[in-house]
Amino acid sequence: MFALHAIASLLAALTLAGSHGSAPAPAPAQPAKRLAGMVVGIDPGHNGGNFADPGFINRPVWNGREMEACDTTGTATDGGYTEAQFNFNVATYLRADLVAEGAKVVMTRTTNHGVGPCIDRRAEILNKAGTDVAIDIHADGGPPGGRGVAILTPVADGPNDKVIGASRRFARILLGRYTAMTGVPISNYDGTDGLVPRDNLAGLNLTTVPKVLIECVNMRNAAEAARLVKPSFQRRAAASMAAAITAFLRPR
Repeated sequence: MFALHAIASLLAALTLAGSHGSAPAPAPAQPAKRLAGMVVGIDPGHNGGNFADPGFINRPVWNGREMEACDTTGTATDGGYTEAQFNFNVATYLRADLVAEGAKVVMTRTTNHGVGPCIDRRAEILNKAGTDVAIDIHADGGPPGGRGVAILTPVADGPNDKVIGASRRFARILLGRYTAMTGVPISNYDGTDGLVPRDNLAGLNLTTVPKVLIECVNMRNAAEAARLVKPSFQRRAAASMAAAITAFLRPR
């Protein structure tokens, strides 16, 4: 009887010790997402339905300095791949990359089947969202022999006065990341060292947030046209933009 009592006491002691012993190790803390709390604006230039409604896209709007068309159809490769589709694909990949880093993303259009919005409305959407930085995604229709990326920056025009310096800083970061990660050279026909100040674009004239417009490639150049249609290239382009946005918003 004594032996049974001793064994029972020992088992009780072991159970009690286990209940007050070391707690299971907590799960490793997840690293903070670098863009948590930030708002990023993306404007995929043009729209796939613009071709079908010239009356809408040709109506004049104020671009901050003068009247210009609400929008255009954009350019295309010689094979018919449209700029609107390229812009939207890159923007979609970019949005996914930014959301993965914790950012709230505002896009001026969410499909490639509509018309517009007009260029002044696009600026308004991103301004009202209080974006911390914004990017207008485009591809150029330059001379067939021209190659490379150009980044268009705002010129002081009233509404954008306070974001000129920040926009230029973002442009330099973006140019470095984009060329390094995509292999696309700096434009040999537009701007100086890849940067192009522009005072005739509503998206830049009317912005109240740091913003640039990137002409990712020349769609009329055969070599660049062959690359830009590939999802792998579009993903790299988006990844470079995401890296630039993170470096701009969260410098180490």
